[in-house]
Amino acid sequence: MVADAAASTQRLDRWLANVMGDLSRSRVKALIEQGHVTRDGAIARDPSEAVRPGARYTLTLPPPAPATPAAQRMDLSVLFEDDHLIVLDKPAGLVVHPAPGNLDGTLVNALLAHAGEELPVIGGAVRPGIVHRLDKDTSGVMVVAKTDRAHQALSEAFAARDLERAYLALVWGVPAEATFRIEAPIGRHPVDRKRMAVVPKGKPAATRVKLLRAWGTAVALVECRLETGRTHQIRVHLAHAGHPLVGDPLYLRRRPAAAKALPEELEARLAGFPRQALHAAVLGFTHPVTGQALRFETPPPPDLAELLSALWPDWGTIPTNPV
Repeated sequence: MVADAAASTQRLDRWLANVMGDLSRSRVKALIEQGHVTRDGAIARDPSEAVRPGARYTLTLPPPAPATPAAQRMDLSVLFEDDHLIVLDKPAGLVVHPAPGNLDGTLVNALLAHAGEELPVIGGAVRPGIVHRLDKDTSGVMVVAKTDRAHQALSEAFAARDLERAYLALVWGVPAEATFRIEAPIGRHPVDRKRMAVVPKGKPAATRVKLLRAWGTAVALVECRLETGRTHQIRVHLAHAGHPLVGDPLYLRRRPAAAKALPEELEARLAGFPRQALHAAVLGFTHPVTGQALRFETPPPPDLAELLSALWPDWGTIPTNPV
């Protein structure tokens, strides 16, 4: 479709929604952000850009997603499994459940192949058995329910924070205090909707932080424990406190001043780390059926372990204890 002169004052998403007629503006906005709209053959990803009169816009609808994810066999690092639940070590780079842009190749697809019809539907057809999730590029321990009873009990435990969760995070700069608590509400960023932010009307959020190791004043390894479970909570809170995660693609916006204190080679390694340096190291909870106390702890994956070893050759001797 070619835009006429009357469209020049309109946002791209609003104009396309009006032209299409059968798509909502929010749906059109999502399609633009996912790269399904072109302007004169080039992808247009900004829903708020002004329409250019005379330009030819093309919107290509992706094929509909299947109502139920397909089972796909993948190697899973299973730490524990019985008739009621699975505990696994999720690798970085694996999306937990299907969503626009990641319709397959997710942990849910792998779980369906692993457990099949055992997974409960109480979590929804797209998220069967999922009780909590980790960001795509965050590694570490996760628990998945295999029965409705386990799903309900585990969901209640996560909601009540009646469990133990500890994360290892490599951050820029060194906190002034050995232990501290960050309490700041989190909500959608007012401008960039892909990001979360500390906002006045956000949901209450609190994170306890413990300094484990420091490299001069440049970088630190910290342990984080969640009192709440907001989207990107650790990443947002640490960035808000002035200590963004090494490698974080969303919340590390520029080269940190603390990086100047590092040798050039070491700074290059940290600056080139391709994902947020965050690992869900510990998960402890009461078995929802047997009542057994379960606790699982995993070391960081090789890419993060190599980075930590470059900073502190003996970092593996650091205990993960409650703050």
